[in-house]
Amino acid sequence: MAIEIVVPRSGWSMEEGTFAGWLKAAGELVKPGDKLFALESDKSIEEAESMDGGILALPPGAPKQGDRVKVGQLLGYLLQPGESLPGAAAPASAPPAAPPPPVVSAPPPPSPPPSRAPAELGADIGGDAIPRPAAPSHRASIPVTPRARRAARELNVDLLQVSGSGFAGRIRERDVTAAAQPRRSEPAPAGGAIPITSLRRTIAERMRRSQTETAPVTLTSRFDATNLVGLRNQFKATAAGDAPAIPSYTDIVAKLCAHALRRHPLLAGRWESDSIRLAPAMNIGIAVDTEAGLMVPVVRDVDTLTLTAVTRRTRELVDAARQRRIRAEDLQGGVFTITNLGAFGIDAFTPIINFPEAAILGLGAIRREAVVLPDGGFGSREVMTLSLTFDHRIVDGAPAARFVQTLVQGLENPAAWLLDPQ
Repeated sequence: MAIEIVVPRSGWSMEEGTFAGWLKAAGELVKPGDKLFALESDKSIEEAESMDGGILALPPGAPKQGDRVKVGQLLGYLLQPGESLPGAAAPASAPPAAPPPPVVSAPPPPSPPPSRAPAELGADIGGDAIPRPAAPSHRASIPVTPRARRAARELNVDLLQVSGSGFAGRIRERDVTAAAQPRRSEPAPAGGAIPITSLRRTIAERMRRSQTETAPVTLTSRFDATNLVGLRNQFKATAAGDAPAIPSYTDIVAKLCAHALRRHPLLAGRWESDSIRLAPAMNIGIAVDTEAGLMVPVVRDVDTLTLTAVTRRTRELVDAARQRRIRAEDLQGGVFTITNLGAFGIDAFTPIINFPEAAILGLGAIRREAVVLPDGGFGSREVMTLSLTFDHRIVDGAPAARFVQTLVQGLENPAAWLLDPQ
């Protein structure tokens, strides 16, 4: 009996999504647990696993990549060998035998490549090759690492269109992910219209709920960020070229925020019908600007992680969000959000609460300014502005101000706080 493949419900509020494509080809054998198709819902793309086995068959009018689909809508069927599509006469045939592995022709000796670090060369070991169209001045085949080939399948990238950065032109995983990055679209002409995507609708609905279901108030505070800048410069000086290990200002603020929230738990609470629910864990959301729109991946248990662990986890989540590979669970469970517009030269602003959280912290630009020193003299210091928007239903002005005061103390003395947050 043909097994129907339908659109699953991803979350209680989901009614429809965007079909992001099949991960198996029509006529291909599907085993239980195989990744079958991808579905975009809210702010993430989920890969649906097959619960059953069979041969994938697509009915006429099956949705195509980019089509809007509703929960429960029929996508296709899983058939057994010899079984026909419901209402069709053609039986399903067994999947063809796998073709023999391609013969990889050895490329002519390349010109000596520039020197490379051992770790980078190690990433290129192994892999197979894809044939390239013959050309007088090109190699007959290009090697591909296993991770790059897997990423190409997951991201639906044509390897023939990817330029390799590895040894002898080998295609690496990062080459595939770079090729999968969407290009910025040209601005719409005057009088034109830009379609509203499902992600933009989701962002709009959450912003509307935040404005209508909270009582937002914003506080701003300037503080001396000289020690904060000095601490990050120390990390940069000792990282030995390991960029992922260098914490950003947002990483450091997130770590210090988690400790400040432990002292002021209402700022991490949320309003419920008959109570204010305090946070069981310090899960901090980091607002990320992506090609598709604003996303807020969540770094979990920030107060228990080292700063290096926070930095690496943030990098992973930001990269996944910008490549549209973020999981739905990585966008949920946050208790407090940080957004940074300092890189754009913004000093202070009014961030919108990431509903149903109680507060959001905005980070402004760091500027060197002339200040009056404690001894009455003049000097130059690094100055930064914080903008805290909080839900006045949950927190009054004075407790919110005390939280900002505590956080400023930590930011002005970050090394001491990181060593002894108590």
